Amino acid sequence: MSELLFELLSEEIPSRMQAKAAQDLESLVTDGLNKARLYYDKADVFVTPRRLTLVVHGLPATQSNISVERKGPKVGAPKKAIQGFLNSAGVTLDECEQRETQKGMVWFAVSEEKGRATSKVLADLIPAALEKMPWPKSMRWGSERGRWVRPIHSILCILDGIVVPLVIRGAKAGNATRGHRMLASSAFAVTNFAGYRCRLRDAHVMLDHEERQQVIAKTAARLAKTKNLQIIPDDALVAENAGLTEWPVTLMGRIDAEFMDVPGEVLSSAMRKHQKYFCLEDLEGQLAPFFVMVANIATADQGAAIVAGNERVLRARLADAKFFWDQDRREALSSRASALKSITFHAKIGTLHEKVGRIQTLAVELYRYIPDADCDKLRSAAQLCKADLTTEMVGEFPDLQGVMGRYYALNDGEAPEVAQAIAEHYAPKGPGDDCPSAPESVVIALADKIDTLVAFWTIDEKPTGSKDPFALRRATLGVIRLILENELRLPLAKVFVAAGANGEIVSDLLNFFADRLKIHLREKGARHDLVSAVFALGNEDDLVRLMARVTALGEFIDSEDGTNLLTAYKRAANILRIEEKKDGVSYTEAPDAKDFAQTKENALHDAIADVNGRTSKALKAESFREAMAIMSTLRQPVDSFFDHVTVNADDAGVRKNRLNLLSEIRDSLDRIADFSKIEG
Repeated sequence: MSELLFELLSEEIPSRMQAKAAQDLESLVTDGLNKARLYYDKADVFVTPRRLTLVVHGLPATQSNISVERKGPKVGAPKKAIQGFLNSAGVTLDECEQRETQKGMVWFAVSEEKGRATSKVLADLIPAALEKMPWPKSMRWGSERGRWVRPIHSILCILDGIVVPLVIRGAKAGNATRGHRMLASSAFAVTNFAGYRCRLRDAHVMLDHEERQQVIAKTAARLAKTKNLQIIPDDALVAENAGLTEWPVTLMGRIDAEFMDVPGEVLSSAMRKHQKYFCLEDLEGQLAPFFVMVANIATADQGAAIVAGNERVLRARLADAKFFWDQDRREALSSRASALKSITFHAKIGTLHEKVGRIQTLAVELYRYIPDADCDKLRSAAQLCKADLTTEMVGEFPDLQGVMGRYYALNDGEAPEVAQAIAEHYAPKGPGDDCPSAPESVVIALADKIDTLVAFWTIDEKPTGSKDPFALRRATLGVIRLILENELRLPLAKVFVAAGANGEIVSDLLNFFADRLKIHLREKGARHDLVSAVFALGNEDDLVRLMARVTALGEFIDSEDGTNLLTAYKRAANILRIEEKKDGVSYTEAPDAKDFAQTKENALHDAIADVNGRTSKALKAESFREAMAIMSTLRQPVDSFFDHVTVNADDAGVRKNRLNLLSEIRDSLDRIADFSKIEG
């Protein structure tokens, strides 16, 4: 069995594109191998800033042979038709066979197609696969007309040490590659993957992205420990730095003391987003005046010149940040609110100033449902929540919107609750983001998101398929989390109306919320069919009450009584569906006790009436577990009915009455949830 080693060496591939590119390379080539009948044992892919590498183990020397069968004309067909078939198939009549078909005896040509040598297949397959690589951005260079993410330097492609003759973007494949751009740039030949990986390490290239991440994380933590500090965890930054270096070397630099009075979030943003530095903190969690950077080179001076250069660059950037910090505080946040008139939120929706007005109105409406919220503080927070978008600092560091509003509000003497609401009103931004719990923060966060949802629904800009340019799914999940995690008894339909939605939009939004809630619960391991069953009752827009129903329903269905009752429900529903379709009528009338022919019918009818009365009280009191427990008492009379009573009796009147009794079973259970939507 053979080993394929392929490497494409180029200028630096952007870090954000590397993981996807590696996956695409592997899937495109291996899919091609399978289609070409070149079945292999294992494939591995590697990526560094300058190279994409694929190694495939256990390839055959040639494609497997296949039998090719072609159907021809009927036996006895005109000679001209038969000869045309023989010519197209490249066979003689003696090499054909006759087979019986539905249309009679037919000629079939059967031949064996010999497999091509693997190297010849690869010479066509790999360039074709690379043509399909879906780069987010690509470029042309020199006289080359084709596009690629970055200019290609060389191609390494060998099968068992022998060069596979292929050309990609003007570069011919060979058996050589190069190591680190600055530490070991000389070319060297390789014959297999093991030698290739070993020679690269000698040439200061760590081929494995995971290994580079581990080296960065461990050495950065070790450096921090020398100052009795710790790295602020940031897995994404570790991965990004691993995508920027082939030979990662961590170094520590210092932040000038004059910048330490600037908010820590500003320092962190400047270092992380712009410079790719790691932030450090002391054991009490306070930002420390140090940073850790990752260089792509080891130097004789232990990185002293690199550190000095990076400190100089950071000093200039932080000087700008300090200037913005000092300048912004000269103007009160409240005085900036009018500047939002010049910022368009959406061309069809209006300005940010208009949005703030809607948030303020909606916040007052929400105030009734949020315990302990202060109405005056809500008005202030709503008025100021977007004002920091006009500051120099947020203009330079957009990721600090809300955060800087909090600092400026506190600087102006606003109440801490107001400042906190400004900082948290964008939250939660994602599943890993903390959900606000302070009353004022919750109200403003809800008002902002609900206003956005209603506004975009009003102009018919809803998410479609995988497209959601305005992050409306995220906003919906944010509202769901705010409600559930704070256990808010919020009537969503009324709130949507207060936000300007009409009846059609309210209904559509509630359906959208139902879909998002199912996804949210599925990610937490809950059953989405139970959510569907409860939502199907209609008029349920209180998510806390809905979740209480779902939880109780789940416990009920998981019990033996619940499982059996669900089975009985489905049996009753199936019989009704079949008989209603056959008879062309709906059996929805109340059964007549005078027409009961057996005591089991009376017993079931009486049990349903008793259960309905008791569950009505429990449901009204929102005692859903109690309602389910009461409902479980139907199991015995329902089982007994099906064991002893024939529904489709010969007497038409008795049959009709029994079908109406089945309808009572269905209707009784459907008061709890739509059991037809429950799986199992």
